[in-house]
Amino acid sequence: MANPQTEYGYTRIANEILEEIMKLNLNGTQFRLVMAIWRYTYGFQRKSHELSYAFLSQAIGVKDRKTIFRELKSLIERKVIYVAGNGKRGVNILSFNKNYTEWTDCPPISQQSALSANTPTELLATSPTELLANLPPKKERTKEKNKDTRQTQKYDEDNTYFKMAIYFHKRVSQVANDAGIAHLIKKSNMQTWADDMRKLVEIDMVDKQLARKVMDWVTEDSFWRTNVLSAKKLREKFMDLAIKMNAEKQPMQPKNIYDPRDKEIAFQQHLQNGGDPNEFDWSR
Repeated sequence: MANPQTEYGYTRIANEILEEIMKLNLNGTQFRLVMAIWRYTYGFQRKSHELSYAFLSQAIGVKDRKTIFRELKSLIERKVIYVAGNGKRGVNILSFNKNYTEWTDCPPISQQSALSANTPTELLATSPTELLANLPPKKERTKEKNKDTRQTQKYDEDNTYFKMAIYFHKRVSQVANDAGIAHLIKKSNMQTWADDMRKLVEIDMVDKQLARKVMDWVTEDSFWRTNVLSAKKLREKFMDLAIKMNAEKQPMQPKNIYDPRDKEIAFQQHLQNGGDPNEFDWSR
Protein backbone atom coordinates (compact mmCIF):
# COMPACT_ATOMS: atom_id res chain seq x y z
CA MET A 1 0.00 0.00 0.00
CA ALA A 2 1.32 3.43 -0.94
CA ASN A 3 2.03 5.66 2.05
CA PRO A 4 3.56 8.99 0.91
CA GLN A 5 4.78 11.30 3.64
CA THR A 6 6.00 14.89 3.46
CA GLU A 7 9.20 13.97 5.32
CA TYR A 8 10.23 12.04 2.21
CA GLY A 9 10.02 15.23 0.14
CA TYR A 10 7.41 17.69 -1.04
CA THR A 11 6.97 20.56 -3.49
CA ARG A 12 6.05 24.01 -2.20
CA ILE A 13 3.50 25.77 -4.41
CA ALA A 14 1.84 29.03 -3.43
CA ASN A 15 -1.94 28.74 -2.99
CA GLU A 16 -2.39 31.71 -5.31
CA ILE A 17 -0.69 29.81 -8.15
CA LEU A 18 -2.86 26.75 -7.54
CA GLU A 19 -6.00 28.89 -7.57
CA GLU A 20 -5.02 30.46 -10.89
CA ILE A 21 -3.75 27.32 -12.62
CA MET A 22 -7.02 25.52 -11.92
CA LYS A 23 -8.83 28.27 -13.85
CA LEU A 24 -6.52 27.95 -16.85
CA ASN A 25 -7.83 26.04 -19.84
CA LEU A 26 -5.22 23.27 -20.16
CA ASN A 27 -5.58 19.85 -21.68
CA GLY A 28 -4.40 16.75 -19.82
CA THR A 29 -0.91 16.63 -21.30
CA GLN A 30 -0.30 20.35 -20.75
CA PHE A 31 -1.38 20.11 -17.10
CA ARG A 32 0.91 17.11 -16.52
CA LEU A 33 3.81 18.99 -18.10
CA VAL A 34 3.25 21.89 -15.72
CA MET A 35 3.20 19.43 -12.80
CA ALA A 36 6.43 17.80 -14.00
CA ILE A 37 8.19 21.17 -14.34
CA TRP A 38 7.02 22.13 -10.83
CA ARG A 39 8.30 18.82 -9.48
CA TYR A 40 11.79 19.16 -10.94
CA THR A 41 12.22 22.87 -10.28
CA TYR A 42 10.32 23.92 -7.16
CA GLY A 43 10.58 20.35 -5.85
CA PHE A 44 14.36 20.79 -5.72
CA GLN A 45 14.28 24.37 -4.41
CA ARG A 46 15.23 25.87 -7.77
CA LYS A 47 13.48 28.11 -10.28
CA SER A 48 14.66 26.49 -13.51
CA HIS A 49 16.30 23.31 -14.74
CA GLU A 50 17.40 21.46 -17.89
CA LEU A 51 14.49 19.25 -18.98
CA SER A 52 14.70 17.33 -22.24
CA TYR A 53 11.77 16.01 -24.27
CA ALA A 54 12.86 12.46 -23.46
CA PHE A 55 12.91 13.18 -19.73
CA LEU A 56 9.50 14.90 -19.75
CA SER A 57 8.09 12.06 -21.85
CA GLN A 58 9.17 9.54 -19.23
CA ALA A 59 8.14 11.75 -16.31
CA ILE A 60 4.50 12.13 -17.40
CA GLY A 61 4.14 8.72 -19.06
CA VAL A 62 3.56 9.91 -22.63
CA LYS A 63 5.71 7.97 -25.10
CA ASP A 64 5.00 10.14 -28.15
CA ARG A 65 7.66 12.87 -28.03
CA LYS A 66 5.93 14.80 -30.79
CA THR A 67 3.00 15.24 -28.39
CA ILE A 68 5.40 16.51 -25.72
CA PHE A 69 6.95 18.91 -28.24
CA ARG A 70 3.54 20.22 -29.40
CA GLU A 71 2.01 20.72 -25.95
CA LEU A 72 5.16 22.24 -24.43
CA LYS A 73 5.34 24.60 -27.39
CA SER A 74 1.74 25.66 -26.64
CA LEU A 75 2.59 26.34 -22.99
CA ILE A 76 5.55 28.49 -24.06
CA GLU A 77 3.44 30.44 -26.57
CA ARG A 78 0.86 31.05 -23.84
CA LYS A 79 3.63 32.27 -21.51
CA VAL A 80 2.92 29.66 -18.86
CA ILE A 81 6.42 28.20 -19.31
CA TYR A 82 9.61 30.10 -20.10
CA VAL A 83 12.76 28.93 -21.87
CA ALA A 84 15.58 30.38 -19.78
CA GLY A 85 18.29 29.24 -22.19
CA ASN A 86 20.26 26.15 -23.21
CA GLY A 87 22.24 23.97 -20.82
CA LYS A 88 25.68 22.41 -21.29
CA ARG A 89 24.20 19.44 -23.14
CA GLY A 90 22.14 21.65 -25.42
CA VAL A 91 18.97 20.82 -23.46
CA ASN A 92 16.50 23.64 -22.86
CA ILE A 93 16.38 25.21 -19.42
CA LEU A 94 12.70 25.51 -18.49
CA SER A 95 11.02 27.54 -15.77
CA PHE A 96 7.45 28.18 -14.68
CA ASN A 97 6.10 31.73 -15.12
CA LYS A 98 4.43 32.50 -11.82
CA ASN A 99 3.24 35.91 -13.08
CA TYR A 100 -0.17 34.56 -14.06
CA THR A 101 -1.29 37.96 -15.40
CA GLU A 102 0.91 37.21 -18.44
CA TRP A 103 -0.74 33.87 -19.18
CA THR A 104 -3.00 33.68 -22.22
CA ASP A 105 -6.01 31.41 -22.01
CA CYS A 106 -6.46 29.89 -25.47
CA PRO A 107 -9.04 27.07 -25.57
CA PRO A 108 -8.01 23.78 -27.24
CA ILE A 109 -8.97 23.39 -30.92
CA SER A 110 -11.61 20.81 -29.99
CA GLN A 111 -13.38 23.44 -27.93
CA GLN A 112 -13.00 26.25 -30.42
CA SER A 113 -15.37 24.50 -32.81
CA ALA A 114 -18.04 24.60 -30.12
CA LEU A 115 -17.87 28.37 -29.80
CA SER A 116 -20.44 28.81 -32.55
CA ALA A 117 -22.99 27.10 -30.30
CA ASN A 118 -22.49 29.85 -27.73
CA THR A 119 -22.75 32.76 -30.18
CA PRO A 120 -24.58 35.72 -28.57
CA THR A 121 -28.20 35.99 -29.72
CA GLU A 122 -27.74 39.60 -30.75
CA LEU A 123 -25.22 38.52 -33.40
CA LEU A 124 -27.46 35.73 -34.61
CA ALA A 125 -30.28 38.20 -34.98
CA THR A 126 -28.20 40.50 -37.15
CA SER A 127 -28.81 40.12 -40.88
CA PRO A 128 -25.96 40.11 -43.45
CA THR A 129 -27.15 43.47 -44.74
CA GLU A 130 -26.90 45.01 -41.28
CA LEU A 131 -23.45 43.55 -40.77
CA LEU A 132 -22.21 45.04 -44.05
CA ALA A 133 -23.75 48.38 -43.15
CA ASN A 134 -21.67 48.45 -39.94
CA LEU A 135 -18.37 47.88 -41.74
CA PRO A 136 -16.16 50.91 -42.35
CA PRO A 137 -15.74 52.14 -45.94
CA LYS A 138 -13.46 50.04 -48.17
CA LYS A 139 -10.89 52.83 -48.32
CA GLU A 140 -10.59 52.86 -44.52
CA ARG A 141 -10.37 49.07 -44.37
CA THR A 142 -7.53 49.17 -46.92
CA LYS A 143 -5.70 51.75 -44.79
CA GLU A 144 -6.08 49.55 -41.71
CA LYS A 145 -4.79 46.54 -43.63
CA ASN A 146 -1.77 48.49 -44.86
CA LYS A 147 -1.19 49.76 -41.34
CA ASP A 148 -1.15 46.21 -40.00
CA THR A 149 1.27 45.18 -42.74
CA ARG A 150 3.63 48.01 -41.87
CA GLN A 151 3.53 47.03 -38.20
CA THR A 152 4.87 43.56 -39.03
CA GLN A 153 8.13 45.06 -40.35
CA LYS A 154 9.90 44.57 -37.03
CA TYR A 155 13.16 42.89 -38.07
CA ASP A 156 15.89 45.28 -39.18
CA GLU A 157 19.08 44.29 -41.01
CA ASP A 158 21.04 43.93 -37.77
CA ASN A 159 18.52 41.55 -36.24
CA THR A 160 19.83 38.01 -35.73
CA TYR A 161 16.69 36.37 -37.14
CA PHE A 162 16.77 38.64 -40.18
CA LYS A 163 20.39 37.64 -40.79
CA MET A 164 19.42 33.96 -40.49
CA ALA A 165 16.63 34.52 -43.01
CA ILE A 166 18.99 36.25 -45.47
CA TYR A 167 21.57 33.48 -45.10
CA PHE A 168 19.06 30.73 -45.82
CA HIS A 169 17.43 32.71 -48.63
CA LYS A 170 20.76 33.10 -50.43
CA ARG A 171 21.39 29.36 -50.27
CA VAL A 172 17.84 28.54 -51.37
CA SER A 173 18.10 31.07 -54.23
CA GLN A 174 21.19 29.30 -55.56
CA VAL A 175 19.35 25.97 -55.45
CA ALA A 176 16.29 27.46 -57.17
CA ASN A 177 18.42 29.04 -59.91
CA ASP A 178 20.24 25.78 -60.58
CA ALA A 179 16.94 23.88 -60.75
CA GLY A 180 15.25 26.47 -62.96
CA ILE A 181 12.58 27.25 -60.36
CA ALA A 182 13.72 30.71 -59.26
CA HIS A 183 10.20 32.05 -59.84
CA LEU A 184 9.00 30.10 -56.80
CA ILE A 185 10.96 32.26 -54.36
CA LYS A 186 11.03 35.50 -56.33
CA LYS A 187 8.52 37.23 -54.03
CA SER A 188 9.86 35.93 -50.74
CA ASN A 189 9.10 38.21 -47.76
CA MET A 190 12.19 38.44 -45.58
CA GLN A 191 10.13 39.71 -42.65
CA THR A 192 8.07 36.52 -42.75
CA TRP A 193 11.19 34.42 -43.11
CA ALA A 194 12.78 36.21 -40.14
CA ASP A 195 9.68 35.61 -38.03
CA ASP A 196 9.78 31.91 -38.88
CA MET A 197 13.42 31.87 -37.79
CA ARG A 198 12.42 33.51 -34.50
CA LYS A 199 9.75 30.88 -33.92
CA LEU A 200 12.25 28.14 -34.74
CA VAL A 201 14.62 29.40 -32.03
CA GLU A 202 12.30 30.83 -29.36
CA ILE A 203 9.27 28.55 -29.63
CA ASP A 204 10.70 25.33 -31.06
CA MET A 205 13.83 25.86 -28.90
CA VAL A 206 16.31 25.01 -31.68
CA ASP A 207 19.94 25.98 -31.14
CA LYS A 208 21.11 28.58 -33.68
CA GLN A 209 24.26 26.63 -34.54
CA LEU A 210 22.20 23.51 -35.21
CA ALA A 211 19.81 25.58 -37.34
CA ARG A 212 22.71 26.76 -39.50
CA LYS A 213 24.06 23.22 -39.90
CA VAL A 214 20.65 22.01 -41.06
CA MET A 215 20.36 24.97 -43.47
CA ASP A 216 23.70 24.03 -45.00
CA TRP A 217 22.83 20.35 -45.19
CA VAL A 218 19.32 20.72 -46.58
CA THR A 219 20.49 22.95 -49.45
CA GLU A 220 23.06 20.33 -50.45
CA ASP A 221 21.02 17.17 -50.01
CA SER A 222 19.96 15.72 -53.38
CA PHE A 223 16.35 15.18 -52.26
CA TRP A 224 15.55 17.93 -49.77
CA ARG A 225 17.30 20.83 -51.55
CA THR A 226 14.34 21.34 -53.93
CA ASN A 227 11.68 20.41 -51.34
CA VAL A 228 12.57 22.97 -48.67
CA LEU A 229 12.49 26.38 -50.33
CA SER A 230 11.25 28.60 -47.51
CA ALA A 231 11.89 29.31 -43.83
CA LYS A 232 8.36 28.11 -43.06
CA LYS A 233 9.00 24.72 -44.65
CA LEU A 234 12.36 24.52 -42.88
CA ARG A 235 10.62 25.00 -39.54
CA GLU A 236 7.87 22.48 -40.34
CA LYS A 237 10.35 19.77 -41.33
CA PHE A 238 13.20 20.70 -38.98
CA MET A 239 12.96 17.72 -36.63
CA ASP A 240 12.95 15.23 -39.51
CA LEU A 241 15.77 17.09 -41.28
CA ALA A 242 17.99 17.17 -38.19
CA ILE A 243 17.49 13.44 -37.58
CA LYS A 244 18.29 12.64 -41.22
CA MET A 245 21.38 14.86 -41.20
CA ASN A 246 22.78 13.30 -38.03
CA ALA A 247 22.07 9.79 -39.31
CA GLU A 248 24.11 10.44 -42.45
CA LYS A 249 27.03 11.92 -40.50
CA GLN A 250 27.39 8.95 -38.13
CA PRO A 251 30.13 6.60 -39.40
CA MET A 252 29.20 3.00 -40.08
CA GLN A 253 30.37 0.75 -37.26
CA PRO A 254 32.32 -2.28 -38.54
CA LYS A 255 30.71 -5.58 -37.64
CA ASN A 256 32.72 -7.87 -35.42
CA ILE A 257 32.91 -11.19 -37.29
CA TYR A 258 34.09 -14.12 -35.24
CA ASP A 259 37.07 -15.94 -36.72
CA PRO A 260 38.20 -19.15 -34.95
CA ARG A 261 41.74 -18.48 -36.12
CA ASP A 262 41.92 -15.50 -33.76
CA LYS A 263 42.17 -17.89 -30.79
CA GLU A 264 44.99 -19.83 -32.39
CA ILE A 265 46.90 -16.62 -33.18
CA ALA A 266 46.46 -15.45 -29.60
CA PHE A 267 47.66 -18.83 -28.33
CA GLN A 268 50.82 -18.65 -30.45
CA GLN A 269 51.54 -15.13 -29.16
CA HIS A 270 51.04 -16.43 -25.61
CA LEU A 271 53.68 -19.11 -26.21
CA GLN A 272 56.12 -16.66 -27.85
CA ASN A 273 55.88 -14.46 -24.79
CA GLY A 274 56.95 -17.39 -22.63
CA GLY A 275 53.54 -18.27 -21.35
CA ASP A 276 52.49 -21.67 -20.03
CA PRO A 277 50.28 -23.50 -22.57
CA ASN A 278 48.14 -24.82 -19.72
CA GLU A 279 47.44 -21.31 -18.45
CA PHE A 280 46.01 -19.95 -21.73
CA ASP A 281 42.36 -18.96 -21.42
CA TRP A 282 40.49 -20.36 -24.44
CA SER A 283 37.18 -18.92 -23.23
CA ARG A 284 38.06 -15.29 -23.91
